[in-house]
Amino acid sequence: MWLVMMTAMMAPTVWPWVRASHRFGLGTQSSSHSGLATLAFIGGYVVSWAGYSIAAATVQIALGELRLLDEPRGRLAAWPAAAILAVAGVYQLTPFKRACLTHCRNPITYFLTRWRDGAAGGFRMGVAHGAFCVGCCWALMGTALAVGVMSPWWMAALTIAVFVEQVTPWGLWARMPIGLALLGGGLARL
Repeated sequence: MWLVMMTAMMAPTVWPWVRASHRFGLGTQSSSHSGLATLAFIGGYVVSWAGYSIAAATVQIALGELRLLDEPRGRLAAWPAAAILAVAGVYQLTPFKRACLTHCRNPITYFLTRWRDGAAGGFRMGVAHGAFCVGCCWALMGTALAVGVMSPWWMAALTIAVFVEQVTPWGLWARMPIGLALLGGGLARL
């Protein structure tokens, strides 16, 4: 469930990367090899998010075992939910978040400096980019535990927040009000 959810939510933000990967590949190899390398890039990206999904599912199961999770709604009790929202809010303001977000906003620079030909190269670049993307978004995605894992409204809000951060011109600035809103949400949840 987490991997399907992450894939759907991250698709709008990874699309510019997929297009850029394919275009760079067309300049260095045949179109069939470029297509294969692009698919490998996508596969590597999904592998990175699969690692996150396994970790998130493990946390969700552990919280359920501790009876901190309301199983039908997939929502946490007040204090752990407040803690998750606060951690996500603080993380939004950290230099590490800014560094990962800076990476996630510019596929051209990444491919110019780290390009690898072929399917193996595409896969390695996909895993590496996916790791940056997980570093950028792990805390935001973790808030699903606080608000409700199966909440379509929260998933839509997170998709929009990540898209704004990674694709729009004001994305680096947007992380700050998002972080403050999460901190406020944590306080309100208490």
